[in-house]
Amino acid sequence: MPYPDKLLADDEEVVRHLHPHWLTVFRPVVSFLLVVGGVSFGAALVPAGPQQGMIRLAIVVVAALLLLFLVVVPLLRWRTTHYVVTTHRLLFREGVLARRGRDLGLSRITDVSYAQTLWERIIHSGTLTIETAGDAGATVLRRIPDTDRVQQLLAFMIEEDADRRAQENAWYIRGDGLPPAEGWRSTGVR
Repeated sequence: MPYPDKLLADDEEVVRHLHPHWLTVFRPVVSFLLVVGGVSFGAALVPAGPQQGMIRLAIVVVAALLLLFLVVVPLLRWRTTHYVVTTHRLLFREGVLARRGRDLGLSRITDVSYAQTLWERIIHSGTLTIETAGDAGATVLRRIPDTDRVQQLLAFMIEEDADRRAQENAWYIRGDGLPPAEGWRSTGVR
């Protein structure tokens, strides 16, 4: 699903759109299988009699509640968490009912580092730490897929943004106005 264009500036393009690592949904999938298997087994064990239907209905209702909290909510959290790298900034959005987000201009990012445990190296995941100019402190993003490449991409995009700004300033200082929209961008962004 492409990131909503309404959140982007006219000359801004999405370079990479990520969700948390796919292993984040592993626990909800296992929970789904365990709940469905347990409900099937439990419903089969209910003895025949006049209360059999009510007991099975109670088992199904409990299973539905478990599925809601153990499967649906975590999957919705995963699906509604976005990490977007654009040509101008880094955007974070998360939340199912209540939303929160943060936009970091590439020009404000002073350092991007990543950390991976041995397990995270095996599954190609990790934690990104982004330092910015200002007093907000570091932004820590956990369970980022392909962390080392995302860190390299951010470093590249920060350099691209600095080059674009320098070229725009040079055009402005010379009195030529703004540079052409596509004139500054190199071919290696994607």
